Amino acid sequence: MNPMNPLPADYHTHTHLCRHAGGTPIDYARAAAERGIPEIACTDHIPFPDDPNPSIRMPREDFPSYLAMVREAQNAGFCRVLLGIEADYQRDLVGGHIQSVLDLADFDIVLGSLHTGPFWDLAPGDPAATPEFVEQMNRTYYRRMAELARTRLYDVCAHFDIVKRAGIHAPEPLLAEIVPPALDAVAEAGMAIEINTSGRDHGAAEPYPSALILSLMRERDIPITFGSDAHDPAQIGRHFETAIVLARAAGYTQRAQFRRRQITLVPF
Repeated sequence: MNPMNPLPADYHTHTHLCRHAGGTPIDYARAAAERGIPEIACTDHIPFPDDPNPSIRMPREDFPSYLAMVREAQNAGFCRVLLGIEADYQRDLVGGHIQSVLDLADFDIVLGSLHTGPFWDLAPGDPAATPEFVEQMNRTYYRRMAELARTRLYDVCAHFDIVKRAGIHAPEPLLAEIVPPALDAVAEAGMAIEINTSGRDHGAAEPYPSALILSLMRERDIPITFGSDAHDPAQIGRHFETAIVLARAAGYTQRAQFRRRQITLVPF
């Protein structure tokens, strides 16, 4: 990458504390510097009480270690390192738990995401993936995304259309009906949406969100960030070159930059 024209900040990374990723914040900072990325955010998954899936997020007792490791990476000087967190949306945790964790530190950026639903393992060719089921699955998913935005707890929607993760893509006429209300909620909340490039390595075979959704976002002036969703330092900034092309094709020339959860727009 041309050092005079660096890649944009990578605002979505996961460390070994998430139990399903590898590396430490300083490993990611070093890899970012080598890749020509001037800034990253560490965004491990928020701890859950009585976690039903302890293998995918850090436990509460590891949270102080997470903060210490991020500080270490910030002091190393490889690149700017932001303190972030991916605060998975769950209805029963919004009223107290999520806010209580966000109050524990001066975060720079908070990602909001959805990780529960039949879309996670429902692959193309599955007999259960009838058109009726796929439609209902997508309708439910985007209603939840609108709920997430209306909580006003988050700064950025992560992998906005991850409902297509396994490779089942909803028809565009359906998306044109059900996505705009969710985007309206995001816009009203003043949130950004990331271009998450991990989808290119999933069954979806394209970034989150799609070009169609990016165009609908642009109509609403919803800012963008870039996120690799890296689970290993080698994945930092993956596919960012093609993400930039996609963003520019939708009419974007600026990305959102965060400091202490305050947003500014900068060119990319």
